[in-house]
Amino acid sequence: MIKRRLETQLQKILKRSASVALMGPRQVGKTTLALDLAKTQPAIYLDLEDPLDIEKIKDVASFYTANTRKLVILDEVQRTPEIFGQLRGIIDRERRKGNKTGLFLFLGSASLDLLQQSGESLAGRIAYAELYGIDVLEYAADDQELLNRLWLRGGFPESLLADSDNDSLHWRRDFIRTYLERDIPQLGPRIPAQTLERFWTMLTHNQSGIWNASQLARNLEVSSVTIGRYLDLMVDLLLVRRLQPWTFNIGKRLVRAPKIMVRDSGITHALLNISRYNDLLGHPVVGASWEAFIVENLLSVAPSNAQPYYYRTSAGAEIDLVLEFSGKEKWAIEIKRNSVPKLSKGFHIACDDIKADKRFVVYSGRDQFSLGHDIIAIPLPDLMKELLAYHDSQS
Repeated sequence: MIKRRLETQLQKILKRSASVALMGPRQVGKTTLALDLAKTQPAIYLDLEDPLDIEKIKDVASFYTANTRKLVILDEVQRTPEIFGQLRGIIDRERRKGNKTGLFLFLGSASLDLLQQSGESLAGRIAYAELYGIDVLEYAADDQELLNRLWLRGGFPESLLADSDNDSLHWRRDFIRTYLERDIPQLGPRIPAQTLERFWTMLTHNQSGIWNASQLARNLEVSSVTIGRYLDLMVDLLLVRRLQPWTFNIGKRLVRAPKIMVRDSGITHALLNISRYNDLLGHPVVGASWEAFIVENLLSVAPSNAQPYYYRTSAGAEIDLVLEFSGKEKWAIEIKRNSVPKLSKGFHIACDDIKADKRFVVYSGRDQFSLGHDIIAIPLPDLMKELLAYHDSQS
């Protein structure tokens, strides 16, 4: 089984915070990671989709008293929002006793709900972490064939590690169906599964494209407000990324609508019925899928203080990914799928516009080299290592 890098980070976060919320879509590996963590210390795990476990925490104060000195892991905690007010009192009592860290680990698959519920009651008492799918460094750092498999199948462990591409595709189709028919209705929105599947598929056809609410609304025969709600839902479920534009005032006409990306490449390909790597290479979505795949891998290792954007002017100057760090340092990242990267004039102009401190071109080759003008051509694993090193230098 692949060892997830976040386990070590979680241990560090729990040593400095009373509670931690670990977020990520269903089946990405949160429970497995938490149970592995539980093996390293006294802990108790409760699944809040299990009626028996819900019964155990109806009187959460008594339950905690019976399990003092254990890390309490609560899975799918967004289903019991009423618990956060009670947990605040427990955390405050433990703080007065000198027990200030490592009390609760919350697992959730709906980011906005979890952030709002925990933030309202646990402000100053909680830290957040996100579990991405399996990334290139964890699975395929020095193997192009494995990297191609990861791109095709995506980063959900059961999809990636399936015995065959066909088995992987069946798993992803079942995953999509379960989300549409069970998970989303349980969260409250009453959206017909067929409508939401059409919307999800439309996003894959426009993968890495600029958001156009009116066009999508016309295609689905709903209002722009409704289509916006659909997008909010998919973003909150951590299934879609809304990449905001870098729009600070530089005196140029800028594209101000966000870019939209289905976050897992395997889900993108399943919605488009792409089952084989060669089929992917011949599909119109190939370049856009590659761009989203690179973006998600880079963000999986980016420091928490890194804000991601893209940059585009009406005149055509463009940067695929801008990472702005808390000290306002900016990295400009262009994404190319070919092994001989060629840059347009627009990238040079865009880098000067935003005053990029570092300039990279991620490409499919194996070596780093200069492209002139302070631009470095770099393989994806190497840039991910650069980001990890930067993260460590800021810790």
